Amino acid sequence: MRERDPRIVLGLHRSRYERRILTSALELGVDAIDTSFNYRGFSAHTALATAGSDLLPRFELSTKVGFFPAAGRAEHSLDPCRLREAVEQTNRDLGRAPDLVFLHNPERSLTGFSAANQDRLGTACAAVERAAAEGLCGGWGISSWDPRSLPGLVDGTLPRPDAVMVRAGLLAGIDVLEASEALAARWGLDPARLWGMSPFGGSATQPLWGKLDPRVFIQEPHDGLSAVQATFRVACWLPRAGRIAVGTDSPSHLGELVDALQYQADAGSLRTYRRLLREQRDRQPL
Repeated sequence: MRERDPRIVLGLHRSRYERRILTSALELGVDAIDTSFNYRGFSAHTALATAGSDLLPRFELSTKVGFFPAAGRAEHSLDPCRLREAVEQTNRDLGRAPDLVFLHNPERSLTGFSAANQDRLGTACAAVERAAAEGLCGGWGISSWDPRSLPGLVDGTLPRPDAVMVRAGLLAGIDVLEASEALAARWGLDPARLWGMSPFGGSATQPLWGKLDPRVFIQEPHDGLSAVQATFRVACWLPRAGRIAVGTDSPSHLGELVDALQYQADAGSLRTYRRLLREQRDRQPL
């Protein structure tokens, strides 16, 4: 049993919800898991409880609300009543209160800056904040796949989240990285409260990772460090995040990522990389 390390969160987006990945995570010192109300066709919470209800008290558990079933598809809503109902259903399905509930991709229902959108975001944030105050969850946050529209909506009138989760890593793109950092700064959140997700852009086996050598962003010496491990480790600095949620059903893959935490990023290389991304963006025709 390895010592607990809070920097990795086991993400369950595409998980088969097998008990063995839960037990392996605990053995590796990974005792945080992240899922969502809408994962697995809106059955993720019951699947998780079925696979390991006895293990769930040993995990810090985060989930998300914001998508709802509708005529064979998922629809997004920031309606505070629906959000509240989803949190209550989450408690019933899991058999416990989650430690953190993220408002899931609020940008899906918010297009551009307006007073109306700011009010909608504030009302939705207040709904999950109230759920936390009433013991339906330990805290709340914002999870955003594309946060570019959000910083302009945040001011001192909005409730302050406990955490923000955003895309991270080499494929996130400079606009997303800068918007993520701006969003965290608007709420005064330090890096420990910024979570990264999708460090491999959806798959650690896509051909790109065989052609790109991300070890150039890691301090020497890094003998024995694989490209996959380096890609994951770099994601912890793009943007600077206290936690990274990564999805896998493979205990060996999860173990590789845990081992990668011993390596440190090369700050100079990352600054150069970000400068090149900004220069490339600025050269794009309007």
